[in-house]
Amino acid sequence: MNVLFLTLLDFDSIEEHNIYTDLLREFRCNGHKLYVISSVERRKRAETHLIKNDGVNILKLKIGNMQKTNILEKGISTVLIETIFVRGIKKYFSNIKFDLVLYSTPPITLENVVKYVKKRDNAITYLMLKDIFPQNAVDLGMLSKTGLRGMLYRYFRNKEKKLYRISDKIGCMSYANIEYVKRHNPEVDTSKIELCPNCIEIQDVSITDEEKRRLRNRYSIPLDKKTFVYGGNLGKPQGIDFLIECLKSQLDNSNVFFLIVGNGTEFGKLQKFFYDYKPINMKLMKSMPKDEYDKMIAACDVGMIFLDHRFTIPNFPSRLLSYMQAGLPVLACTDKNTDVGKVIVEGEFGWWCESNNLSGFTEIIHSLNEQNVQAEKVRVYLKSHYSASEVYEAINKCMC
Repeated sequence: MNVLFLTLLDFDSIEEHNIYTDLLREFRCNGHKLYVISSVERRKRAETHLIKNDGVNILKLKIGNMQKTNILEKGISTVLIETIFVRGIKKYFSNIKFDLVLYSTPPITLENVVKYVKKRDNAITYLMLKDIFPQNAVDLGMLSKTGLRGMLYRYFRNKEKKLYRISDKIGCMSYANIEYVKRHNPEVDTSKIELCPNCIEIQDVSITDEEKRRLRNRYSIPLDKKTFVYGGNLGKPQGIDFLIECLKSQLDNSNVFFLIVGNGTEFGKLQKFFYDYKPINMKLMKSMPKDEYDKMIAACDVGMIFLDHRFTIPNFPSRLLSYMQAGLPVLACTDKNTDVGKVIVEGEFGWWCESNNLSGFTEIIHSLNEQNVQAEKVRVYLKSHYSASEVYEAINKCMC
């Protein structure tokens, strides 16, 4: 079977580890031929080119800037993606008949690309819904349903509806996602909506006590304090203002240490907080190579997730899996519409509070000295719910 995967993720090999490449390797292991369209933004100064690597054809398409840019440039780049992708397929994959097209959101503007391949090759189309746009932008005040920004909202909402319509299957990250899509898109055939969670190749990334000591010394993390780590994007969706309030509440807590690792549009807010308060029980670092990041995560005690409390859509952050892979329990501070907190609490591998409830956060922090979650319990839950091999089997069923 020839599989085409469409993504904005910038990667050169499926040997890298993330929720998409781990899944793609499962397809390759099961004998399928893989073709990938992976974008490269203009700011990286690379032209469109084709990579043949590990038995996989990866078309690196040059697109406009999408990340770390202003909303106008991001909007224009998003609109132009369809034309660029279709042109790339015609030029580089014109003689390939695809059986399955896999694609994820973001972006929402792939509808014409999917429609083109589906019509040309009679391919099965599978949407992995990782982002519910444009409603998430409305939640954060970046778009509105009225005025000039309302015109943009209606344009993108129309594209969203068309993408759902052209998709043979819509794989949602969680049960809350499934219910949201059904409730807000009653015209969609419910039989094509199914569970397709974030997934990874399960690996043992545990470290010895000696390695843990070495890593903590290397990054100046105290050996005798419970260390909470947040790793990932530091942007508006993460509700950085609340994260800063949480950090302020722990400035005098000598029993804990907070490590923040990442980058994004709100990184400057955290920099200012660290400059103004000069906390001695906290550290801020920019992003680092994934292998190094994974090791440092494993040297910590508790992973943290933050989502803006204004969200009405049920996000399900993939960074949860990185923490679980390392055997870390998870503290989630999110809106009340996502079910990630419910999953963590009911799975008995962490804690949850709403991300506008500072007292709830402080209560959890102070109670953790009396609570312990076994690493093995976390990994067992990960293996039984978020394995790439299980998700591959679920997607492959649509071809039968």
